[in-house]
Amino acid sequence: GWTILATVWDVVPIAAVLIGFQVGVLRQPIPNLGQVIIGSVYVLLGLSFFLFGLEYALFPLGKEMARQLTDPGFVGVSALATDIDWRSYYWVYLFAFAIGFATTIAEPSLIAVALKARQVSGGAVGAWGLRVAVALGVAISLAVGTFRIVTGTPLYIYMIAGYVIVVVQTLYAPRMIIPLAYDSGGVTTSTVTVPLVAALGLGLASSVPGRDPLIDGVGLMALASLFPMITVMGYAQMGSWLESRRSNGRSTKTAGEGKAQS
Repeated sequence: GWTILATVWDVVPIAAVLIGFQVGVLRQPIPNLGQVIIGSVYVLLGLSFFLFGLEYALFPLGKEMARQLTDPGFVGVSALATDIDWRSYYWVYLFAFAIGFATTIAEPSLIAVALKARQVSGGAVGAWGLRVAVALGVAISLAVGTFRIVTGTPLYIYMIAGYVIVVVQTLYAPRMIIPLAYDSGGVTTSTVTVPLVAALGLGLASSVPGRDPLIDGVGLMALASLFPMITVMGYAQMGSWLESRRSNGRSTKTAGEGKAQS
């Protein structure tokens, strides 16, 4: 009950703005008012059940998994140790990669963006290809981020190196994919991904001796917004390169047939 009320409270300002502009500024009636009302009720119920599931399932699951995987007894290190061997946490890296990929593939906002991108591009951008590229970016970012927490290296080194790669890729990537790649970084930090990623980062930073949960744990989300830009532009660049190779192959074959006929 409280979840539904909270969802209604969050959605009301958005609905007020849309209705206000439609009626007050555009001075147009709301088309298909009955369908809009029914759809809005479905949206409210869906969001409420989704948030309820996050609070009572995904949040505790992510926190418990992070606690177990980063427990000093499981990874084989002493809770009072100061010299950390990063190789002892290999299960954490694998779990971070897997959970990053799985949660991003299931991210509702990414699904919506991928479907719209395919529609707007006329099929040039595949919905599944885009989702897999973004999911790989998040998976790699979480694996790298957990490695950074374990080793204690500064976050800014990874951020600077990542954005240098993004700038270089922007110069050579197809122009059509650049805005979509930049937007994909924000899409990943949404309702499904954030709870599990935050729980993993905070749990890992709390378990590794000498790490600050506030600085090291929350910083995991910064990398999750960076790497998808790299993988999406890389996905477009690879597709463009393969297409150019196929075109060159067809041109060479056609030229060879022409010479043979002559």
